[in-house]
Amino acid sequence: MDSRRKNSVIIIHLDTNVLIDLSTQGSAAGDKVEKWLEEGRVLAASSTVWFEYISGPVPADALGLALAALQGGILPFDSHQAEKAAELYNLTGRRRALRFDCMIAAGAIIANATLATSNGADFLMFVPFGLKLEVV
Repeated sequence: MDSRRKNSVIIIHLDTNVLIDLSTQGSAAGDKVEKWLEEGRVLAASSTVWFEYISGPVPADALGLALAALQGGILPFDSHQAEKAAELYNLTGRRRALRFDCMIAAGAIIANATLATSNGADFLMFVPFGLKLEVV
């Protein structure tokens, strides 16, 4: 799926912690994802998030559940996202610990998607630079 879909489609990028929580019965993130799917929202994850997630360990049933939720696919990290991630990295203090977060935020910004995470504090610094954030 093209990460630059028409604005009429609501795209939500899931952060790693949301994918992890999907397999936890009754988790807030799992309930939210189920609601979004029922509403017909398109859920996707960046390849950076997918890398973090499958670095696991991830049980096979949890992996299948995550893949089923990601109807919008696992989106590649391209040159536009790399440039945006570098910009975010430089604008937010060049801290090495933020590199993956910059890449994740850049993917959502470039796709005009909302980033869903349970770690809102990790991504708040990117909101002034265009990130749409939903804490679950």
